[in-house]
Amino acid sequence: MKGPESRATRADAARNREQLLEVATRLFASADGQPSMRAVAREAGVGIATLYRHFPTRESLVEAVYRDQVVRLTNGARDLLVDAPPAVAMRRWMDLFGDWIATKSGMRDTLLTVIESGAVGHARTRDELLGAISAILDAGRAAGDLRPEVTAEEVAASLIGIFTVAHQPGQAVPADRLLDILLDGLRPRSRP
Repeated sequence: MKGPESRATRADAARNREQLLEVATRLFASADGQPSMRAVAREAGVGIATLYRHFPTRESLVEAVYRDQVVRLTNGARDLLVDAPPAVAMRRWMDLFGDWIATKSGMRDTLLTVIESGAVGHARTRDELLGAISAILDAGRAAGDLRPEVTAEEVAASLIGIFTVAHQPGQAVPADRLLDILLDGLRPRSRP
């Protein structure tokens, strides 16, 4: 039987891991380049050995952040639908998607290595994200909030296009404005 000390140690380790993921996600999203492992540990308030105990390589940290973000996106769709009408849930989910895209900017090179190694399945991620979009679209169709003929693939392609353009240097139109326009296009057309 495991004692209270063992449970406390496991709880501390779980908190450290969550803190490291949270900090790494924030640093990856705000960094111009790839932040160092030492910077992640320092910002998380743990020693470098603690970081390496949880994530022995940069690749393992990037993979964990990537997977965590995909889970947040897929669970986020369901959670948003509980709290908001489908059209509002879709707009809020678009913001979550934008956060996911931003996170990838500070880990792009390592993420490509992880994907090429097969550790992260691009097709699986795509299916999970399309499933999240489909859940919101289906709820929107049932409620009459979103157009019935729009597909998850079309929404995903639009989002990728928006975030690709919105993050270009000198881009005059902010992503929020483009997302609002996209959502307006997803609403059912008014009948004359």
